[in-house]
Amino acid sequence: MNSENDKIALILAAGKGKRMKSDLPKILHKLNGRFIVQYVMDSAREAGLKRQIMVIGHLAEMVRESFKDSAVEFVLQEEQLGTGHAVMMAEPLLRNFSGDLVVLCGDMPLVKPRTIGRLIDERHRLDAAAVVLSVVLDDPAMYGRIVRGQTGLLQAIVEYRDANKKTRRIKEVNTGAYCFDWKELRSILAHLGDDNDQKEYYLTDSIAIMVGRGRRVGAVAAEDQMEGWGVNSVEELQEMEKLIKSGTTPADYM
Repeated sequence: MNSENDKIALILAAGKGKRMKSDLPKILHKLNGRFIVQYVMDSAREAGLKRQIMVIGHLAEMVRESFKDSAVEFVLQEEQLGTGHAVMMAEPLLRNFSGDLVVLCGDMPLVKPRTIGRLIDERHRLDAAAVVLSVVLDDPAMYGRIVRGQTGLLQAIVEYRDANKKTRRIKEVNTGAYCFDWKELRSILAHLGDDNDQKEYYLTDSIAIMVGRGRRVGAVAAEDQMEGWGVNSVEELQEMEKLIKSGTTPADYM
């Protein structure tokens, strides 16, 4: 059984959130009276992730000040060059660490503690390099599809634009949350490239490299599709608030 020192939460929270119609960092918008990211932090802590590192960027000092009484550690991502780049920025704080690095999105407040725990447990059960958190959607839209092999292990995360018709029919999609064996991920970071339209370093590319190296990669589907719901606009924030206040969401979201 892992100790608390073998698990770290890395919370990605550097973005501005252009669709929020505010200069305020996305994670500092309030959801039922609390910062969006506080829900993520609390769920991670309940899952046993006592050490938490937050990657910040837009209005970083405002974020630091908002959590000055918290034990969270901060990493500055001055240029937002993708999720892979965010992990690269955190590498200096992880030099003496070996264990489970759980990467969470700071704008995904409905993820449950037990789901985070399932991610960690599944990585150890499979002896996997990584486990991806997925959700199954009735309408998977343009999200990256989870492609599994016959044994259930992950074969690929295929972006919608790269998917053929058969792959687009898959309803299981990537949420952007992961549990990594940090040693495995650290060995791959230097191999991530920015040869794409956005000129960014994507964490999903690390999954492709792991699979290409013959390492096991798993996927855990959240019990409730709302766990993968990220807040991307004022309208989505308002809708989420209505759900929480109405009690539509499960009790442990409250």
